[in-house]
Amino acid sequence: MNRLFAFTVAVFLVSGTVYSQSKTPSWAKETQEQKDKRMKWWFHDRFGMFIHWGIYAMPGRHEWVKQYEKISDENYQKYFDYFNPDLYNPADWAKKAKAAGMKYVVVTTKHHDGFCLFDSKHTDFKATNTPYGKDLIKLLVDAFRAEGIRVGFYYSLIDWHHPHFTYDRIHPNGPSNPEERKKANENRDMNVYRKYMKDQMTELLTNYGQIDELFLDFSYPGENGKGHEDWGSEDLLKHIRSLQPQIIVDNRLDLNASWGWDFITPEQYMPSSWPLKDGVKAPWETCQTFSGSWGYHRDEYSWKSVHQLVVMLIETVSKGGNLLLNVGPTSRGTFDERADERLDGLAKWMKYNDRSIYGCTEAPAEYSVPQNCMLTYNPETKRLYIHVIEWPFSSLLLKGYADKIKYAQLLNDGSEIRYRTTDTPEDLQISVPVKKPDTEVPVIELFLK
Repeated sequence: MNRLFAFTVAVFLVSGTVYSQSKTPSWAKETQEQKDKRMKWWFHDRFGMFIHWGIYAMPGRHEWVKQYEKISDENYQKYFDYFNPDLYNPADWAKKAKAAGMKYVVVTTKHHDGFCLFDSKHTDFKATNTPYGKDLIKLLVDAFRAEGIRVGFYYSLIDWHHPHFTYDRIHPNGPSNPEERKKANENRDMNVYRKYMKDQMTELLTNYGQIDELFLDFSYPGENGKGHEDWGSEDLLKHIRSLQPQIIVDNRLDLNASWGWDFITPEQYMPSSWPLKDGVKAPWETCQTFSGSWGYHRDEYSWKSVHQLVVMLIETVSKGGNLLLNVGPTSRGTFDERADERLDGLAKWMKYNDRSIYGCTEAPAEYSVPQNCMLTYNPETKRLYIHVIEWPFSSLLLKGYADKIKYAQLLNDGSEIRYRTTDTPEDLQISVPVKKPDTEVPVIELFLK
């Protein structure tokens, strides 16, 4: 992942919304019904685990350490030579993800440094050639599927190790002077690199069964950058769709067309409302970290609290989005204790409140948001969830809710919540316990008429 990425603007289909796009390639055409069916699980599940792992876990100084510190290939090689995650137990990772309520996982098969966690036939720079000697992706895929968790792959379009990936403005080892960079690139051929990407995509999408989400990262068009022409994006996406037609693909290929991606990817920030593209609500998935780094960063301390993470999940769903929350394992193959603590906190909350997340989305506009609260809504069960961020004293005012609800209860224990009309006939006043329930963010479940 990166701090330079700005997501692409495009028009897209939201379930139940018709979109139009001229010159859609024949291979990319599908009906609204087909798209709704393809993305149904994704709209329902809402919460996934991101895993950023590679040999950059060994320096433990951010996954961009090669670029930030301008480390040469020769000096970076030691991390490859000594990489041996002897404590790697993906079954344990999968159990933690499941307990935390995460329904799908997206793992870095290759990051910007070019190191592959899978056994690719097209490079020697891979996990099977390290002292560990095994295909890390195969083990992970099997473990997560055993827990009923869907599997997605992250794949970096960038590759600072490949000899034909041309030097550009963010390459760690290229000349900074544009003229010198141009001369250095004379012996590099992006056609060769494009074929390499396509060949590796074939491996990833044929050797590991059904892959549910593909996170391609990332484009930076403009002077001395790279965009869709450099990646051969249309041809690459066509190839991806031919191999796995059901797959859901992100928006970082620099294809500014509705057929060129399935969802947008706000990174490390929360949109103020459901993101719009030309006035249309777009499917979106925000990718977030526990701290300020995606890869393992030993000395990084800006970790979010469990409360912040629970509120982040609620807020994402309240705006119709998905949350992809990242873990950066250590080089020995374990989760940081700080990550385990947060996952445990999420697990405790999700155990009792997950039905306010799964299958939920933004509440209809007719339901006002009570003070210090957020709303999620399940259109199938017709239940509205009031997430009480700051617990009130004895009561909560619901403006305009009269004649709209049949029953109310606290979600964490299923205990009844009483309510009555106020002096304003269209409003309701809910009576709540003086003491805040023993849950990170209490949820009131309303059964609607």
